[in-house]
Amino acid sequence: MGELVDHVDEHDRVVGVVDRREAVAAGLLYRMSMVLCRDETGRYLVHRRPESSSRFPGEYSWLVAGAVHAGETYAEAAGRELLEEMGVRASVRPLFTFLCRGELSPYWFAVYEATVSQEQIAPQVAEVAWHGWLSGTELRDAMTNWKFVSDSRDAYRRYLELSPFHPDRGAVVLAGADCTERRSSW
Repeated sequence: MGELVDHVDEHDRVVGVVDRREAVAAGLLYRMSMVLCRDETGRYLVHRRPESSSRFPGEYSWLVAGAVHAGETYAEAAGRELLEEMGVRASVRPLFTFLCRGELSPYWFAVYEATVSQEQIAPQVAEVAWHGWLSGTELRDAMTNWKFVSDSRDAYRRYLELSPFHPDRGAVVLAGADCTERRSSW
């Protein structure tokens, strides 16, 4: 058996447990947890996936992401993924959750934030081919000019729309989306 995840409904309630590959193949809802990392100056951590990656090879992301295991909370998964992919132990703070009609399959997508320093980062070569720090303006420009994972780009647009503190709020026009959103307390 592969990676077990909670099968959830349209309201993010657990209805069973399923292998993630089966969930993707059948279009069953499950959960993903993502962490956006910022440094002490507010810059965003961006990374590129290896060309050998089975999902989105060579594409960029501004989120450290992974599936929420069966019985695991979004926050636990966010912390685990941050440690597995970037070698960082840090507190994560919830930002928002939305129902994503992703490129590979639909899932609930929870976005967290963590403050980390460059010295803490020790990326896993199997997960990260390159990483760097971008200001808000540089990230906005990169979203236009670089090939980002589609769900990462979707989360970025939602982040700009929802974040009352983001310096680039309103800089991106949102296209119509088929989603449900829940915002955490900012």
